[in-house]
Amino acid sequence: MAEVLYDQIPSLDLADFLSGDVDKKAKFVEALGEAYHNIGFVAIRNHYLTDAAQKELYTAIQRFFALPDEVKKKYERPELAGQRGYIGKGKEHAKGRNTGDLKEFYHVGQELPEDQRQRENYPANIWPAEAPELKTVGIEVYRALEKTGLAMLRAIALYLKLPENYFDEKVKHGNSILRPIHYYPIENPDAVPADAVRAAEHGDINLITLLMGASADGLQVLRRDGKWIPITALPDQLVVNVGDMLERLTNKYLKSTIHRVVNPPRERMNTPRYSIPFFMHPRAEMSLAALNNCVDAANPKQWEDISAGEFLDQRLREIGLKK
Repeated sequence: MAEVLYDQIPSLDLADFLSGDVDKKAKFVEALGEAYHNIGFVAIRNHYLTDAAQKELYTAIQRFFALPDEVKKKYERPELAGQRGYIGKGKEHAKGRNTGDLKEFYHVGQELPEDQRQRENYPANIWPAEAPELKTVGIEVYRALEKTGLAMLRAIALYLKLPENYFDEKVKHGNSILRPIHYYPIENPDAVPADAVRAAEHGDINLITLLMGASADGLQVLRRDGKWIPITALPDQLVVNVGDMLERLTNKYLKSTIHRVVNPPRERMNTPRYSIPFFMHPRAEMSLAALNNCVDAANPKQWEDISAGEFLDQRLREIGLKK
């Protein structure tokens, strides 16, 4: 396939894939695959997340992050390696860096009946008493994004010449994470490390990431010619990108593209930014060994076999969340 350099990420309509129209579905699959092979990002409209739920969640997280640090820290559990609850300012850094990102965030995982949660070996979600609405709307948004993500994975499976439901059981009750992020205001830019940024350049760990529109600009994607291009999700769109697990599974045929969140101009460093990505993970036991049809003489196998759980553990240590 000829390499394509996009000035902006392609916008696709998920309704085409879900319509039942064979031609529309096939065109969606081809366009999605081409975008994921070239830049690893698309914008999707007609997904399952409602505008009302999105607004409600933003209101809830703004209320939580406005709390004093000592209150938020009640919901921080270092022994969980950042997998549930609050993760404080500067705790996470990009792989290969030591300077913490200028952000704090909150993690929500699968909300399952207690016996089922224990069988899956997931930690319980941690819900803040000071923002009780976060639980209700958080679960609603989590499930809407998970449903959208499953549809996207079905399209990806078809593009890879796999059965459409190839990923279904691999992501059912998967280790997915909803992450409301607060890029907090910096009143004195001179007081933070010179190389500190809101989110240093990185690839996502998971299969795919679904991102609703952020409260401010700042997200940039690194094109293969070295140019950074800005990305802003329109109000009715989700940005959906390939993560490192899917890149590994496809032996780099689908690209987990490096991206970052840059600081605003110095005079606007005292303004906040909120963002809510959903990191879609498979179950821990899923193998990330390269698919047979993604390995050939021109593209030999690039990584050793590893499970999703092992890969996640490795990356959590690399980004500073697990010791």
